[in-house]
Amino acid sequence: MATADRAATSVARPKRADARRNEKSLLDAAAAVFVRTGVNAPIRQIAGEAGVGTATIYRHFPTRADLIIAVYRHQVDSLAEAGQAPPAPGVSPYAALVQWIDRFVDFLVTKLGLAEVMQSEDPCFDPLHDYFLDSLVPVCAQLIAAAAAAGEIRADVEALELMRGVGNLCAGAGGNHGFDARRLVSLLVAGLRQPA
Repeated sequence: MATADRAATSVARPKRADARRNEKSLLDAAAAVFVRTGVNAPIRQIAGEAGVGTATIYRHFPTRADLIIAVYRHQVDSLAEAGQAPPAPGVSPYAALVQWIDRFVDFLVTKLGLAEVMQSEDPCFDPLHDYFLDSLVPVCAQLIAAAAAAGEIRADVEALELMRGVGNLCAGAGGNHGFDARRLVSLLVAGLRQPA
């Protein structure tokens, strides 16, 4: 079998359930470490958090860039899945939008060092911004459409516009102890309400 054929087979073959769980545990551990100390945290610290050896991490993610990309994509996927899940009974479309925006704020304010990495010259990070937009804008748009259809918010709210507004408010949180991004975002989202 040619090398290209083997590579195609390994890409097409889904991972076993235990391998997916192990990888998810590694990504969750890496994300937790990145939140506390940034994306340049020692691999041994991430391994300790995950309860595995450093060789296990390198087997899954041969380079730091591979790990950073995987963590970022994992968190984007989790945020997208949360927005696509049906709201709990009794949760209005507006409340579902607010809950998702709250998770979006968590995602944005905990990316210690990631913005700097994404603006680096390394081309491997270039697709992440498109992945973020392609994954999350449709989810936000769906939540907005549901709240607008229920008459709970204005009908002229654009998903990308709202996400940029939230992102800009969260960008001011870095290192400024008097800046409460969550409070400012809640004011922004409250301003979406349909006038009585």
